[in-house]
Amino acid sequence: MVTAIRKARTADVPAIHRLIEDASKTVPVIARSHFELYQTLRDFHVWDEGRGVQGCCALHVTWHDLAEVKSLVVDEALRGRGVGRALVLTCVEEARTLDLPRVFALTAIPDFFAKLGFVRVERDTLPHKIWGECVRCPKFPNCDETAVTLDTGAPGAPRELSANSFVL
Repeated sequence: MVTAIRKARTADVPAIHRLIEDASKTVPVIARSHFELYQTLRDFHVWDEGRGVQGCCALHVTWHDLAEVKSLVVDEALRGRGVGRALVLTCVEEARTLDLPRVFALTAIPDFFAKLGFVRVERDTLPHKIWGECVRCPKFPNCDETAVTLDTGAPGAPRELSANSFVL
C-alpha cells in the first residue's frame, strides 16, 4: 500500500503553485507566489499517488494555541474521493502533535468542514492578526467566507479518522 499524503518538498512548489493558481480562478482560495510557498513550505502537506502533486493543504501556526488550515486544493479529477478530507485530517493530526488545542479555517464550504467536526463561529471571535492575508483576496473587504474551528482535544474530534491511516 502507498500512503498518498506526505510533507511537501521544495521540488513540489511549482505543482503546489499551479494547483492554487488554477483553483484561485474559480474558487475562493488566495493565490500564492512561489516566494511565499517556499517561505511556508513546511506548513504544507501534499497528495501524491506517484503521479505528482494533485492536492495540497497547509497548517499555519498563528499563535501558541491556534493554527489555520488553509490552501486546501484538490485536482478536479480527484474531487469526491476523500482527498480533501484526508489532507485536512492530516493537518489536524499535526496540530495535535504540536499541542495546539484549536484549529480554524475560513471557508466557502463550511459543510465540508462540519463533517470533520468543525463548528461555525463568528469571524470576530478569532484574533485580528489572522486577517493579514485577507487584503490579497479579491473579495476583500466583503468576505463571504465562514469561520470554522475545531477543538483538537475535544471528544468527538476526528481522531479515529486520522488521515495518516488513509491509504490507497
